[in-house]
Amino acid sequence: MNDLADDAFRRHYAEIYRFVRRRTGDHHDAEELTQQVFADAAASLRADGPSPLAWLYAVARRRFADAVRRRARHPAAGPAPAAVEYGPRVVEALRHAVERLPEAQREVVVLKLWRGAPFAEIARLLGISEEAARMRFSRGLMALRRGLTEEGIHE
Repeated sequence: MNDLADDAFRRHYAEIYRFVRRRTGDHHDAEELTQQVFADAAASLRADGPSPLAWLYAVARRRFADAVRRRARHPAAGPAPAAVEYGPRVVEALRHAVERLPEAQREVVVLKLWRGAPFAEIARLLGISEEAARMRFSRGLMALRRGLTEEGIHE
């Protein structure tokens, strides 16, 4: 690790961890993402570059968005809230319906339904307007309803 990255780690680790922890809601995910941020810092931070803290926040936002996208592509990776209330047939139908959503809709639906993220945060994470996030969510829900109806699951 270069001296600049080492100094940034000592001075800003707790700050970056808290930033990521607030977004992930999970200690282990936050630790992993924070470690990725500082691994990037070790490889890329330069004395003639931008402020280390501003750079670390930018990398943390990108790493968090990457993690959200990975989870959205593989919704079965985390526990589905429906697994507690509904039988395996409903859970499996829901997983299939979510997997068939276009990626842009799937990201918003997963962030909203599984993570409970507000639309303002979803918009910021995905780099879209809040209205676009609402529209993707609305269209995603309609597609989910159609998919569940096709599977014989009704309201």
